[in-house]
Amino acid sequence: MATLAQRRRPKGKTGHNPLAAPLLLFGGSVVIAGLYIGYVLWPRWPDTPVAPNAPSLPIVVAGVNFNIEPAAIRRAIQRRPGVQDRVDLAYLWPSLAPPDPQRKPSLGRPADPNRRLIVTIASGETTLPIMQRVKEIYPRYLVAEPAAGPPGLTLRGFRDGTPYQGEELAFEQADPAHFLARCSLKGVVNSGNCLLERRIGQADITFRFPRAWLKDWKRVQTSVDKLLTRLHPHS
Repeated sequence: MATLAQRRRPKGKTGHNPLAAPLLLFGGSVVIAGLYIGYVLWPRWPDTPVAPNAPSLPIVVAGVNFNIEPAAIRRAIQRRPGVQDRVDLAYLWPSLAPPDPQRKPSLGRPADPNRRLIVTIASGETTLPIMQRVKEIYPRYLVAEPAAGPPGLTLRGFRDGTPYQGEELAFEQADPAHFLARCSLKGVVNSGNCLLERRIGQADITFRFPRAWLKDWKRVQTSVDKLLTRLHPHS
């Protein structure tokens, strides 16, 4: 009888479920997305900075290749090869040698800002080239009359009440594109600072030096050219 009852009992359907494949696909997508997000957000140890006495590093800023001595890099976190948004450098003046990595500034022996050429390499994608600013931006803020500077240079100040008040342009009269710097008229620990800019591709290279160096501006210009050749041999 038990055998007959089992034969008469209706059997459950074991056909294929049409929703199984979409559910499996959706579940797999969720897992993959979760793994990717976890990989991106998982904390990582930063790259170990290179020793200051290591050979020059290949560093790319705004798609431009540079060769930079690690000892010249001011921030340890930037002392690594590869792509970077910005690199801050310092060189001794007038030798253009990187600072001695063994000598650390202290309260008793601070770094002398009048003996250093400071260099910043950063993307220039959102800024106008310097000569375009000279033609299109600066004229609306400059005083009417220029003044004579050190031999071969012309000085032209910015008016008070403008974004550049307290500054002036110092440029070679015969060829402003050859030497042009924007200088402050006074500084905290010196007579003021000057900014001289160069652009390679989409990278801006800004040189900062004491305003007092304007009296020897030809040497500054020559040194900038030499340093650019070291940083970017194809410039």
